[in-house]
Amino acid sequence: MRRVDELLAEHGTTFAEEAGIKLADKPQPLYRLLVLATLLSTRISSGIAVAAARELSRSGWRSPAAMRDSTWQQRVDALGRAHYVRYDESTSHHLGEGAEFIRDQYRDDLRRMADAADGDPRRLEKLVAEFPRIGPTGAQIFCREAQAVWPWLRPYFDRKALAGAKKAGLPTDPERLAKLVPGEDSARLAAALVRRSLQR
Repeated sequence: MRRVDELLAEHGTTFAEEAGIKLADKPQPLYRLLVLATLLSTRISSGIAVAAARELSRSGWRSPAAMRDSTWQQRVDALGRAHYVRYDESTSHHLGEGAEFIRDQYRDDLRRMADAADGDPRRLEKLVAEFPRIGPTGAQIFCREAQAVWPWLRPYFDRKALAGAKKAGLPTDPERLAKLVPGEDSARLAAALVRRSLQR
């Protein structure tokens, strides 16, 4: 469908791609996606959240262990460099807590969280929402992007993506939407629809 092709061409970059995360079913990129979802969970622009994710990565904190080794002040400073300033102190605290939580719950490997979800996207949402600061919104962001590497999550179109579909004149039923693209492009389509929903 031409409308979908245009939508993907204009808006089909996932937030993970924008943040420089080469998503794969491996511990480090999945953790970096979780950090990105944490940053996107506050009332702050997605551009600033993505810049903050890049800055944290540039600082070397790409794994839970590295994040635990960083200090609260180092994380605050990194967030500040990315202009993530309104929530820098609380987010720094939550990133530290989250790095401890993933060690205690999943031994630093989010694939164990996927195993615990047992193929149930709603269960995965609840598990992701248990992380500090993330909540339902961040959980949906994580799932929306993770479907790129976890096929059992597909199709995953949350309320924001479906709002974008309505705005773009596309079906608002997830199964019908999924038929418009190959399975591996579901995450790109979801990202494009979210960006479309945010347009005035």
